[in-house]
Amino acid sequence: MEPISLHMIYLIDDDPSVRNALHLLLQTYELPVTCFESPADCLAHLDRGRPGILITDLRMPMMSGLQLHEQLMAQGVDWPTIVITGHGDLHACRRAFKAGVTDFLTKPIEEQTLLQAIESAQTRLDQQAERNEARQSLRGLTEREREVLELITKGLGSKEIAAALDISVRTVDTHRAKLAEKLGTGSVAEQTRLLLTAAC
Repeated sequence: MEPISLHMIYLIDDDPSVRNALHLLLQTYELPVTCFESPADCLAHLDRGRPGILITDLRMPMMSGLQLHEQLMAQGVDWPTIVITGHGDLHACRRAFKAGVTDFLTKPIEEQTLLQAIESAQTRLDQQAERNEARQSLRGLTEREREVLELITKGLGSKEIAAALDISVRTVDTHRAKLAEKLGTGSVAEQTRLLLTAAC
C-alpha cells in the first residue's frame, strides 16, 4: 500500500534517532515531511497556512505531544494528529482520543500500521477541505437564495417553491440562476451535495 499524501506531514519527536528513522521511512514513500525536535520548535515554525498531518511523540520534555495537540486545537489548528509512544499507557490513549487525536500508535511502529494511519488522516483532511469549501460557497448566498436552495434540495420545483415562499415563479427562476452562478453548478444533485457537505 502506498498512500499518496498531498498534505505535509509534520513530525515532532525529541529523539533524533526516532525522528530520523521515521523521516527516512516517510521519504521512502515520497511523502512530504517537515521535522521538529520539540513541541516548542513546532509551535514557533509550523506553517499554519499549509494544513497537514501531525505525527508526534507522546512523552517529550517541557510539553507532551498531547499538550501540543491541545494547544494547536485551541489556536484553531484542527489537523489530524497521530500520537506515538513507547509506553502503551491506556489512560494516555483514552485521554488522546477524548482530545480528538486521530490515532495512537505504540513503538516500535509497524510500517503498514503507520501508513494506514497516515492514509486515514489524509482522508480526514480531504473531507475537512471539502467541507470548508462547501461552507465558503454557501456563505456568499443571500437569505432568500439559501431558502430557495433548501427547497430545491427537497425536490420542489419552481412553482412549488414560489407557492411556499409566496413569490413569483419568475423570481424563483432568477434565484435559481443566481444559485447556479454562485455555486458553480445548476445541477440539483451537486447543489444538494454542497448543502449536505457543508452541514457535516
